[in-house]
This record gives sequence, structure tokens and C-alpha cells, in this order.
Amino acid sequence: MAKEQNLMDLTPETIDQIPPELKKKLSSMKSKLDKLKKDVLNKFDKFIISIALLPPIDIEKEKKERPVSKDEEEKLKDQINVLILVDDGDSKMDIFELKDRLTKTINEMTEKIDKNMLSQTMLLSELRESCFDGKYEILGLIGMSAIIYDKGLISALKVAEIHKRMSIDKFEKYVLSYVAAGSLFRGDSNPHDIDVYIVIDDTDVKRMSRAELKDKLRAIIQGMGFEAAKICGIKANFHVQTYILTDFWDSLKDANPVIFTLLRDGVPLYDRGTFMPWKLLLKMGRIKPSSESIDMNMDIGEKLLIRSKQKLLSVVGEDLYWASLNPAQAALMLYGLPPPTPKETVKLLNDIFVKKEKLLEKKYVDILERLRRYYKEVEHGKIIEVSGKQVDDLLKDVEDYLKRIRKLFEQIEKKSERENLLNVYDTCIAISRDALYLSDVKEININKIDSIFKENLVDKGLVPEKLLRTLKLIIEVRKDYQKGKLSKQEVEKAKREARIFIKAMTELIQRKKSSELDRSRIRFKYSDKFGEVYLFKDKAFIIEDIEKKDVINTSNISKNGSLTDLKQSSFEEFEKYIAKAEIPNNVFVKEKLFESLKELYGKDVEIMVNY
Repeated sequence: MAKEQNLMDLTPETIDQIPPELKKKLSSMKSKLDKLKKDVLNKFDKFIISIALLPPIDIEKEKKERPVSKDEEEKLKDQINVLILVDDGDSKMDIFELKDRLTKTINEMTEKIDKNMLSQTMLLSELRESCFDGKYEILGLIGMSAIIYDKGLISALKVAEIHKRMSIDKFEKYVLSYVAAGSLFRGDSNPHDIDVYIVIDDTDVKRMSRAELKDKLRAIIQGMGFEAAKICGIKANFHVQTYILTDFWDSLKDANPVIFTLLRDGVPLYDRGTFMPWKLLLKMGRIKPSSESIDMNMDIGEKLLIRSKQKLLSVVGEDLYWASLNPAQAALMLYGLPPPTPKETVKLLNDIFVKKEKLLEKKYVDILERLRRYYKEVEHGKIIEVSGKQVDDLLKDVEDYLKRIRKLFEQIEKKSERENLLNVYDTCIAISRDALYLSDVKEININKIDSIFKENLVDKGLVPEKLLRTLKLIIEVRKDYQKGKLSKQEVEKAKREARIFIKAMTELIQRKKSSELDRSRIRFKYSDKFGEVYLFKDKAFIIEDIEKKDVINTSNISKNGSLTDLKQSSFEEFEKYIAKAEIPNNVFVKEKLFESLKELYGKDVEIMVNY
């Protein structure tokens, strides 16, 4: 594909190669567009993000949508369409008023230059909302536009549109979402960096491990990113982050800050119903529990407490109750429970924090219970007025209650912090032992696991040295934490590093298992189909057709090698089994195995070698 050339980039050398009539038309158009750019920037420089020449209107498409007269058709042929993108982020003016004023003034400028020139003024917020609503037509036009003036957004959208189209053409229905980082749509985009994220559906992938799939996808999609940037001729760095759906979902469940930032600030340039529902659920606070949703609930208490001081009886009766209930629910979520109902909250607060954990005094549960009764009595009209003293007493109780709940948060975090850190340490050690075991290290001294890890994995080039540093960090952090030497920030940093370590080691084990699994596989042919048998110590899995992979059976392996007790199985059962099974170093095809395959698939069964 040839490098894209904008009208504004035409040089004297390239113009000389154009026919005289077209040369005159292009030269005239360029001078008019230069004047429009100059006039618009002189008047509205601080508001203007980009000016672009849009492609001509598709007249045939227009005719299909509405009647078009011959005169109008001729007019459309000569029409010059210009997009002017305006930053309304810092405007003190109402956005509708701002757009009306800009549109009116710019239209007057445009008409003076050429009556065939039509300018379309668009606010940055309008462009963003179009993407949220799934109206991507304007992005397609921007992708084919010629840049007249740009602070970085139009060029970013052009390269993203080309790359998006490449990705969709290559992977079709598997592309679920293509999202631009929110900074591009804030009017302060850095022209040196363009960040996009693509989510690929991997839920029906069966022929390779997810680690292998991610490696292949990233290489292909990144390669297309380099090609798209080259086509556009941009100097900015075009960064593409590829996620498979299962990893994206795991990150969402783990409250990964990168994913939450992407959902909160990202703008979809293409979405098949994956990104926007999650974005809206996050905005609604329905993705719980997470630190954000817990903080949100705690903030409700503080805000309602302040507001309740300024309300009459009905408002005070309601707000003080919710001011106490929401932090209690937040504390229970922080403890690890799903959001409880209001009726359950009082009982759970007492059962867990007073009786079981002994972290909270009973009087604070009594305050919440009293507020709930008061709320219900106000709601049912049993209390119709309240004295100033009663309001003051209630306010003091709630203030005291909220201070105590904040302290309870610290107690819960400290308790769970220790448990989480120990779990992280145990997981890192366990997964390191699994990786070493797969590398034929059978005897492992836990006290020397870092040196064994270095000798058998790092020094042999199987894992990067960074993972060894992380393992040592986790070991040291556990020791220091037990001595009370670590801050909360240091613990959180260690947990972040551990998550990266666990993910990387899991992928290593998956690749190793996949490689070793090939040793236990025998391929056979019958009729015009190909099947596979995976042989373990006393169990076998049989895939009847490797093209469809829709039928998988399991059977026992007798001492003479024959297959017995054939049963229908599934790929989920197969994956769980190989995760724990010991894979044999060598597989021998005994005569009875061959006879069993003949009984199952006919006498024409052939065993394949060197495939």
C-alpha cells in the first residue's frame, strides 16, 4: 500500500506531474483552504484542535437515502467539505452556545472564501459521544481526510482507523473492541505518543495454549501497527496494547488499575458490545468489590453526614441512616463479602466484627440498629417531628460511628494485608517449585529456592533475570513484614510485582506443558479423518477429529496397552487432567492399543509418524 499523501503536502515536483486542469483546481483549493486555516486560527486559535479536508460526498449513496435533483447533484460534486474540530473542555460557556457561535462565525468566513465550501464545526465532546453511541461514520471520514491543521488528534485517529481496519479484516468477528486512550480526547493529546487497546475474543480457541495465542496475536497486531504508522507517515509513536478476552476479564476481576483507567477514560473507536457495557457498569459502581467501589461507598457516608445537618426531619431521618449503612456495607465488602442488603448489614456487622473477629465494640452496632429503627419510623409516619437535641444527639452518634468505622477499615486492611502477603508468598513459592519440577529439578530446598531458580531457570535462559529479582523481593518482604519493618506502600509494591511474576511463570509452565504434551501424543488416520490419542500412565484421551475437535473421549489403559471403559469427556476435563498429570518421557505403541483403535475406528486405521 502506498504512503498516504495529503493535499496540504503537495510539493512543486508532485504538482508538475498532475494534468494542467486538475493542477489548477488543486492549486486553487489549496490556497482557499490555507486562507480558511489562517482566518480560523487568527480568530479562535485556543479552541481549534484540527482542521481537515473531508472526502467528497458519495452521491450514489446519497441518492439511495433521499431524492437528489440534478442541480443539487452538480452542487454536491463541486462541494468542498471541511471539518473543524473544537476543544470545549475548558470552556466556561454552555457547549451549545459555544458551538452556535463558532459555527455561525466560521460559516461566514467559509462563505466569503468560496460558496462551494461547507465547513462542519464539531466539538471534541460531540466526537467522543459519537464513539460512545457506536456512530463511527465520522471516524471513517476522518481516516480518509487530508490534514490542513492538527495538534495531533486527527493524525492519531487516521493511523488508528487504518490499523483498526487491518485488524478487523484480519481477525473479523474476533475483534471485540478497539479503544483509544482517553488522553487523545481531552484536547491535550501528545502528538509524540498514540495509545490504543484492542480486545480479541479467545473463548473458542482450542488448538493452542493462551500463552502461545497471545504471543502470536501481539506479533501480528503490532506488525500491522508499524505498517499503519508507515502508511500515514506520522512521526508519533503508535503504541498498541493487545488483550485477549480471558486476560481482560481476569484483570477486571482483580481490579487492575490499568484496566480500570482504560474503562474509565477510554473511548471506543469500534465495539461489539464488550467495552461500553463494562464502562457503564464501572460508572454505575456495579463492578465490585474493588478499592474504587469501596472508597465510593465510604465517601457517601461523609457527604451525606454534611448534607444531613442542613435538612429537615424527613431528609435527616433518611440521610443519617444511609450515612451509617453505606460505610458498614463497605467494611463488609472490604472483609471479602458481596454487598449485603440493608436488613442483613446490621446482623453481619455484629456477627463478624463484634463476635467473630472482635474488632468492633457492640455500641456501634447498636447505633446502626437505632438509626435503622428511626429511619423506618420516619418512613412509616410514626415520627412526625424531631427536637434540636435529638438531631444533635443523632449527629454526634453518627460522627463517632464514622470515626470508628474508619478505624475498623484500618484494622481489616492490616489483618487482610498479612493474609494476602502470606498467600502471595505461598503462591510464588509453589509456582516456582512447579516450574523447577517441569525442568527436571525434583529435590528442592525451600530455603535455597532463589539460588536453585537462578541455576536452573535464569542461567539456562528459560526466564529473564527480572523474575529472579522479584522472587528474592517476595522472600525478603515476607521476612521484613514479619519483623514489622515494611510500610503499606512497600507491601503493595511487592504484591504488584508478585502478580507479574505469577502471570509470567504460569505462561512458562503452560508452554512447557504444551511442549511436553507432544511426547504423549499419537496421531492416527481412519477413512478421511485424522484423530489423536494422548497417553498417560493409566489414562488416555482420544480426539476423534482434530479438524473439528468437537468430540473427545477418555478411557483407561490396561497393562497390555488396550483401551478400556471408553467414556465421553470434554476439553475442560482434559485441560484439568494435564495440569496435574505426570507426562511420560516416552510413549510406546503396543499391539493391543492398535487393536483397540481398530475396534473403535475400523480396520483401515493407520498410525502416523514424523508428522
